[in-house]
Amino acid sequence: MTQPGRDPAPVEAPPSPARQAIADLKSRIAQSVLGQDQLIDRMVIGLLCNGNLLVESLPGLAKTRSVKALAHNLDAQLSRIQFTPDLLPSDVTGAEIYHQTEKGGEFTFEAGPIFANLVLADEINRAPAKVQSALLEAMEERQVTVAGKTRALPELFMVLATQNPIEQEGTYPLPEAQMDRFLMHVTITYPDEASEKGVLRLVRGESARAAPKTDGKAPAPPLAQSVIFDARAEIDGIFTSDAIETYIVDLVTATRFPARYGEPLSTWLQIGASPRGGLALDRCSRARAWLDGKPFVTPRHVRDVVHDCLRHRLVLSYEANAESVTADKVIDEIVKLVAVP
Repeated sequence: MTQPGRDPAPVEAPPSPARQAIADLKSRIAQSVLGQDQLIDRMVIGLLCNGNLLVESLPGLAKTRSVKALAHNLDAQLSRIQFTPDLLPSDVTGAEIYHQTEKGGEFTFEAGPIFANLVLADEINRAPAKVQSALLEAMEERQVTVAGKTRALPELFMVLATQNPIEQEGTYPLPEAQMDRFLMHVTITYPDEASEKGVLRLVRGESARAAPKTDGKAPAPPLAQSVIFDARAEIDGIFTSDAIETYIVDLVTATRFPARYGEPLSTWLQIGASPRGGLALDRCSRARAWLDGKPFVTPRHVRDVVHDCLRHRLVLSYEANAESVTADKVIDEIVKLVAVP
């Protein structure tokens, strides 16, 4: 019973069916990808925000496995493109092929691997710029133009590109225009000791073809694509106050005019984030709030995604590179200097 004169404590609303389904999706992916909760979270945010991800890590940290686990638990078609120096643009987009029929010859379009729901672009920086540019239209416009004809990609479409930060021989750095089209640039590190022990047991069980424990229950079916669209509609309804909008704009503006904040920030940045950086911050912070069950965005939600949304949009100065200053360190400094609403 409540005491006289006091309002009853607010009751938190139960999660919507879409949010419950997305939480279940994350849990199912985590069962086969151990120690990479950050990557799983960012993949889901990218999916909810209808954006593309660039994932960077050392070899063997489950980048490809995570994408496959996402596709396995989602009712979606996955295609994998292994980027190599001899890859051609038509190997990505598809091409018009001449076929001889009883009625004569005709050209028919053979769709490339880009025509899938989830596209794993493995080691994207190993292909030359001409091939990388073939992804630009697909990532931004969600369409592909081949032989003068424009073809729409699936409604649910996401590019998850990977690259290795230490192998630079035979690689082609991604142009700034393409980097800017990635919603987030996610960097992942080694799992902790407990997770790595779990990885040993997980892979050992898979090698022995051990059946997963289901407690007598049938495996859950893949998540329907309609749930993703329902979740996106709910995220569109997340409230962003004027103060939070100002905070997002101030963070992005600080990358363009670092001199306003004095040294050392003024000596570290050569080019700041484009307007896409602010749009990414807005979309991802709203998705982060939705996943947390909040109806509005807080500064914490913005700070949670700011590194992934901005690190690939900054061009550091010669002084920063000489001092081994990373983009993450620059963003850390910006977060400290920009006033929080």
